[in-house]
Amino acid sequence: MIFTRQDHERLDAILREAARREVMPRFRRLAAGDIRAKQNPVDVVTEADEAAERFICADLAKAFPGAALIGEEAVTQDPSLLSKLSEAEIAFVIDPIDGTLNYASDLSLFAVMAAVIVRGEIAAAVIHDPTADDSAMALRGEGAWMSSADGTSRGLRVAPAVATRQMNGMASWQYFPEPLRSTLPGRFPAFLEVGSLRCCGQEYRLAAAGRLQFLLYGVLHPWDHAPGVLLYSEAGGHARLLDGRLYSPAERPAGLLCAPDAASWQEIRSILLD
Repeated sequence: MIFTRQDHERLDAILREAARREVMPRFRRLAAGDIRAKQNPVDVVTEADEAAERFICADLAKAFPGAALIGEEAVTQDPSLLSKLSEAEIAFVIDPIDGTLNYASDLSLFAVMAAVIVRGEIAAAVIHDPTADDSAMALRGEGAWMSSADGTSRGLRVAPAVATRQMNGMASWQYFPEPLRSTLPGRFPAFLEVGSLRCCGQEYRLAAAGRLQFLLYGVLHPWDHAPGVLLYSEAGGHARLLDGRLYSPAERPAGLLCAPDAASWQEIRSILLD
């Protein structure tokens, strides 16, 4: 199956409408009972997550009959859905609100995003910012761009490689297993600055737009990283698992590093891990 530009625009329109109808009307209006912890106090789900996922899946089912729909909240209830990533002709991986803790904390750093998986490979991605009402988009082999609500667009390109002392990065170090979880923060002074937005979607958007030199992630849920890896790669970046292999949404290895090119990727990895 070929996922076309027209299909891509339809996906973007569905995410934008979900943001307008389900996400933004609840932003900064959630009651205490609308927020629930999942695995720990910083891993939360809200009524908005669930409503947005229902909306997105319903519209995708109409637009793409027979497609596998793999939403973060649905997988929480039925982990076997993940097996469809490698089995389905076409699958949509959906994160109804990426950065839910920020959203539930009234911070405007969250995203609505999805990736299209065709026969196991990431074919398209949309990372929508509901507060700015623009979408970072990528189509395999056709580049990455930012699409605004007024219909204008601009290309995205990763930052050029610079000396490590001048590098800015984002790192979710707390999700690595020990001993990396304890040792990684001690390596960060080798760079200019290392932070975290608690929102993969916004971090990938910044990196694809050339605002950051690297991204480092531990746990690799497909709804968090399938959209971003394609976006970053189509913007010219070098995204690899820490063992050097290409990322696959059907696998769940630990550790992903994104950098402007292969040489800087290797240099950053050496600083962090060697």
